[in-house]
Amino acid sequence: MGMLYRLFADCTALFHISFVLFVLFGSALVARYPVLLWWHLPAVTWGVAIELIGWNCPLTYVENHFRQLALENGQGWSFVDLYLLPIIYPALWFPGGFPSWGFPVIGIVVFVINFFAYHRIRRGRKASEKAPSA
Repeated sequence: MGMLYRLFADCTALFHISFVLFVLFGSALVARYPVLLWWHLPAVTWGVAIELIGWNCPLTYVENHFRQLALENGQGWSFVDLYLLPIIYPALWFPGGFPSWGFPVIGIVVFVINFFAYHRIRRGRKASEKAPSA
């Protein structure tokens, strides 16, 4: 049963990483596929709010639950635990503890990245609308 819990924990972590990457870089997909705007804007809002307010993402609780069950059943740490989790949880970068100001800074950086990406997308669309057709 421990292996199944490990699999669930790893799949949750991979989904979580995918979500984080979508929050950070989804605007590039929106530039190509505008319909994704309606998925990306709520994701960015959630990602920024999580960092600024200091909440934990529900995926963190789900993942931790499965990880705890896996450890209780004799399963050790996986590749995902050791190499991919630090992407999601920056506190793992700092053995002495993540600075309290770090999470709001991450939220602001995510907002700024997406603000400028959407500004650039908007400028590109306006320019293409003004361009004379051949």
